[in-house]
Amino acid sequence: MNRVAFLFPGQGSQYVGMGVSLAEAYPEARAIFEQADDLLGVNLSRIAWEGPAELLNDTINTQPALLVHSVAALRVLESRFPVVQAAFTAGHSLGELSALVAAQALPFEDALHLVRRRGELMKQAGEQSPGGMAAIIGLDIPTLEVICEQASAPGDTVQIANDNCPGQVVISGDETALERALEAARQAGARRAIRLAVSIAAHSRLMESAQREFSRAVEAAPIQASRIPIVGNVTARPLETPEDVRADLQAQLTSRVRWTESIRYLLEQGVDTFIEIGSGEVLLGLVKRINRKTKRIPFGTPEDVSALAVQ
Repeated sequence: MNRVAFLFPGQGSQYVGMGVSLAEAYPEARAIFEQADDLLGVNLSRIAWEGPAELLNDTINTQPALLVHSVAALRVLESRFPVVQAAFTAGHSLGELSALVAAQALPFEDALHLVRRRGELMKQAGEQSPGGMAAIIGLDIPTLEVICEQASAPGDTVQIANDNCPGQVVISGDETALERALEAARQAGARRAIRLAVSIAAHSRLMESAQREFSRAVEAAPIQASRIPIVGNVTARPLETPEDVRADLQAQLTSRVRWTESIRYLLEQGVDTFIEIGSGEVLLGLVKRINRKTKRIPFGTPEDVSALAVQ
């Protein structure tokens, strides 16, 4: 019997048209998009389905759109394939909120308002404290930790933002420290060291103002004991109580996403099948880099639904 983990994507997986064919094919998916439009008072469905890309890529819209597509796909999975049960769930960055919905630790409507607030606060923080992010390919974590430490100075810092998989790491921070780290990474033999097309320094100290306000919103959210274990971004371990969930979310915006460690923990628990629920297959690609022997299933389009039905 396969041991399954549900994975939920984060920012960077969005695309214009996300979720439209799913909503057209499955009433339960359409209902989630319609509920989101009503709750937010914004035609998020149109932004996700028709764009333009610039509007969808505004983090205020990106974050709720990704959560809504993930939950819409989740509802299809739950209704059409009730036999598919997860032993664990995890989400990359904002995907952790989708994972909370899947684990019944947070109602969809509360997760939606929380992720919208998250996007607003991160955008504000980016405007108040501009910074940047960069992808480093081909260097290990210990090497990059030293590079970030040496490139940082008081009030001008850079840190590891995402440990995505071995050899694929994202760093984040102040502009000048980021440039110093990029040059040092190239000199250390990185295969690629490139700036990302983002205007915020996510998962760095530049998100401290956003984290303070987001933490207040998390404190007020009706988080409950989860039905299935959620592996947290900050700890890469199961969040066993509502207090654990809050602590993870209340550190997430300024902390490293420990994705490699999270997937390795799931593998250690006997998980051999990963289903990425929502937009794209980015996380499945990372899982493949960590362990090629896993079974990896995307679930976000009608074609994915049909493919799962014949497995």
